[in-house]
Amino acid sequence: MKKLLLVTTLVASSLMAGTALASKDCQDPVADWQPKENLSQMLETAGWTVNRIKVDDGCYEIKGYDQQNNKIEAEYYPATLRLRKFEIEFDKDALIPDHLPSK
Repeated sequence: MKKLLLVTTLVASSLMAGTALASKDCQDPVADWQPKENLSQMLETAGWTVNRIKVDDGCYEIKGYDQQNNKIEAEYYPATLRLRKFEIEFDKDALIPDHLPSK
């Protein structure tokens, strides 16, 4: 009996933890997704070099370089192509925008 209660508790807590983690993912219905090509074209028009677009946790994940050749990683909602997350790795000689602390 104790074993059954332990297993039930473990399963229930695993399901609740999985639900909590899933809420951080993109939730756009696949039927509403725009093609990856639309996102690639939008970013290349902005001056980025797109090396890869893949789907990760329901989001479009981009890896490439910006206009100043800084390495970037970004996530976009696939239905709206709205930016969700952005990371940049500046070159050692990069000009860092004024609104970012550089020291």
